[in-house]
Amino acid sequence: MKNFLIVGHSTGIGAALSTKLSASHRVYGTYFKNPVTIQHPQVSSYPLNVLDESLDLSFLPDSLDGLAYCPGAINLKPFARLKPDDFLEDYKLQVLGAIKVIQACLPKLKNAENPSIVLFSTVAVQMGFNFHSAVAASKGAIEGLTRALAAELAPKIRVNCIAPSITQTPLAGNLLNTPEKIEANAQRHPLKKIGTADDIAAAAAYLLGSESAWVTGQVLHIDGGVSSVKI
Repeated sequence: MKNFLIVGHSTGIGAALSTKLSASHRVYGTYFKNPVTIQHPQVSSYPLNVLDESLDLSFLPDSLDGLAYCPGAINLKPFARLKPDDFLEDYKLQVLGAIKVIQACLPKLKNAENPSIVLFSTVAVQMGFNFHSAVAASKGAIEGLTRALAAELAPKIRVNCIAPSITQTPLAGNLLNTPEKIEANAQRHPLKKIGTADDIAAAAAYLLGSESAWVTGQVLHIDGGVSSVKI
């Protein structure tokens, strides 16, 4: 049985990933504000604010087989209405938070046999969408961090990233809160549907597991084909 840390596992992709991994492994999940609904004997939940100056990860075991960093934000505004602090807040949560957690976990990851880190980007980094400058800027940094860490931590620790399109999660709730919005967004994708948290969690579980032992430094696009297929 392996040990996995899922940062931000109370809802959405983090919750789906915790549920999937707990079938065979021990999951240590963290949450910030949202209540945790997962009830499973192999899942433990702990409060964590990744923006705190010091991170208390004393609840983790000495050996950590994988880490997924799931916190995110979707701050969609016209560029002219965004302030520098808006970019900075996104960067703190999505980039600096990931950096702090990874640095704190490195000794425990190095104690495992085939450790893996999974980060999350967005299809907007590759595609370029209106009003996505803040999220694309911070997630673009995540993609760069993924490749840099994959090089620096090889051959011991694998580092990969998933770049979803819009997914049916609480984070995207305001964008998918009517049948009309869901249908309009679905039609933008070659597969004509919205992704689910389980779709993304399945890819994350693969990247955390031994099945992907020869995969590192990759940005995996789980996006209904929107980034690469034109129809």
